[in-house]
Amino acid sequence: MRLVPANLDIVFEEAGDRESEFLREFDKLSGNEDDPLGAWIKRAKAKGDTKESDQVILTLLVELHRKFDELNAYIKNEKFVKLELAQSSVLDGINFENFRIKEPKFKEGARYYGRIFMPIFPKRDVAIFFEALDEKTAKITRINESDESDYNGYVTARERAMIRELKEMKDE
Repeated sequence: MRLVPANLDIVFEEAGDRESEFLREFDKLSGNEDDPLGAWIKRAKAKGDTKESDQVILTLLVELHRKFDELNAYIKNEKFVKLELAQSSVLDGINFENFRIKEPKFKEGARYYGRIFMPIFPKRDVAIFFEALDEKTAKITRINESDESDYNGYVTARERAMIRELKEMKDE
């Protein structure tokens, strides 16, 4: 299995008895619930109402609106609190379906829920379910569609960076 170097923080816990609790957080973080702005934008795009809009500006405006909503919720003391997860580590290798952590913490064959902090725009935690292939390597079994697109974009960017580094080393 080929993995590209990465340096991403992950928190995780074996799903076990808390799976339904993890599923609720997964849905919240994935924007499947309580995202009227996202639902409105999707409907507008589906109807073709945004085809003449500058997509970059539209994305920035949507993110500004979400930040405003977050501040408003914070002021009203309605902040969404993420679940405490038992383990943490650093991903040191990734590909489109798998990842590897630095130290052995997984039980082979066990199913886990986790959050990966992604340094993308907008910065956020990507919720995933995964299965341990061995003590350090796992296969992603569930990820939200939009998060998957951003995660795959990050993997592609890391692959390109690695290719550039290898080319520079070869040219020296």
